[in-house]
Amino acid sequence: MLIADDHALFREGTRSLIEQENDMEVSGEASDGTEAVKLVKELRPHVVLMDIAMPKVNGIEATRQIKADYPATAVLILTAYDNDQYIVALLEAGAAGYLLKNVSGADLVNAIRAVHAGEAVLHPTIAKKVFSRLGSSGRQPPATSPETDLSEREMEILKLAARGMSNQDIAAQLFLSRRTVQAHLANIFRKMDVGSRTEAVLQALRKGWLGLDNLA
Repeated sequence: MLIADDHALFREGTRSLIEQENDMEVSGEASDGTEAVKLVKELRPHVVLMDIAMPKVNGIEATRQIKADYPATAVLILTAYDNDQYIVALLEAGAAGYLLKNVSGADLVNAIRAVHAGEAVLHPTIAKKVFSRLGSSGRQPPATSPETDLSEREMEILKLAARGMSNQDIAAQLFLSRRTVQAHLANIFRKMDVGSRTEAVLQALRKGWLGLDNLA
């Protein structure tokens, strides 16, 4: 994974925390948004841990550029800013989720694993508020029907994901294994050319495949 933050001490501490995990490796560090985009091109990390306020190019624009060229790369925003404008902007840019910098080390590690697995890292209340705002302001009539791209089962899983359900909860509701749900989500992401369930839900809202009632 890649750590992008303009504070060297923070990067060092985060790297030390992450590299204690046997299944994680930090392949690079960036001190600004321009360097982050460059290193993603060179290193192709699975996950980018991105700050918002950085020199040259901010984290939101860097995320937008990364997701445009490497949609399978999951970007997790780790920031000190907690307001709707930033949250909406980062989700529209393609981030898989966001955390505040007062998060515990254990929660950060779990969040990295979650976005790598394609899960969203958003509190359900915030997710519903943000999705509702985006859906009501930018949703267009469906250009294609969901069935054109997704199977009936995949659409069913996407609707449950839009409600903020975890992979385990979706598996329990549909009487499937968690691995089967993960496989369906991987197919959804591939078909929709996205890297996370957050992006998939946003795209489905814009296409008109999901309505605000699906977020209840």
